[in-house]
Parts: sequence; C-alpha cells; structure tokens
Amino acid sequence: MVPANERQEFLSTIPIFAGLNDAALSALVKVAEEVSADDKQVIVREGEAGNRMFIIHTGRVEVVKYLGQPKETVLAVFGSRDFLGEMSMIECVTRSASLRAAEPASLFALKGTDLYHLYRHQPDQYAIVILNIARDLSRRLRSIDEKFAAISH
Repeated sequence: MVPANERQEFLSTIPIFAGLNDAALSALVKVAEEVSADDKQVIVREGEAGNRMFIIHTGRVEVVKYLGQPKETVLAVFGSRDFLGEMSMIECVTRSASLRAAEPASLFALKGTDLYHLYRHQPDQYAIVILNIARDLSRRLRSIDEKFAAISH
C-alpha cells in the first residue's frame, strides 16, 4: 500500500492532473484504487466493458490488440507516470485493446464515477482533467499519424 503522502506527491506529477487545485487532487487521491499486476498478467481485456482508467506508478504496461490470437499486436508500451484506459472514460464502449503487464507493475485506477463525482462537486476542475486527457489523446493521435505517413511512402 502506497502511503497517502507519497500517493499525493506522485499523482500531483501526472500531466492529466496539471492545474488542479489541492481539493480536487486530494479527492482523486483518496478514491484512486491501487492495482498490482505480475509480469505478463492481463489487467483488462479487449471487448470488456470499461469503467476505469489507470495511471502507472511503477513498471511497464503493454497495450495489446488481438491478445492471444495469431495476429496479436503490441500497439504501445507505457511506463511510470503514463495513463491508459482513458478512452473508456470518454466514451461508453467496450475496451478497444487489452492491457498486459510487461513486467511487474503497480498502478492507480480511477473509475468513471470518480470523475463524475468531481464533475458534480467541482465542474471547473473536472473540465481541466478532461481537457488534459484530450490534449494527450491529440498528441498520441498526431504521433500515430506521423508513423502511418512514414510507412505509407
């Protein structure tokens, strides 16, 4: 179990929480669930209902399409301070990929209801989190666009 002060300090460095006031950050720190994953352990599966996003505290996590199938593809590998699973917070559809620990990993999970609670009590702070998520999604999409353009020529 990560001590509360260490958890607060760590989560305050996560880019999607940049600009939050102390009360909003503290509220999210209190509800963040700790998740541990062993090497190669599946954290969530493609096609499952998604209601949590994850922030990696330690270790590395792979985003995998077609897990366990002949055309299994690792789309990305993320490490400490990265977040994953945010798409399930933005749109209510099944998970588009699986998450698998690339090595032993420790993560913090936030549920959609955690963000909804922030929305109900501090809508301006909720807007900051959503805008920060949108900015990061835009950066990720831009990177994929560049990679696609490079291999298509």
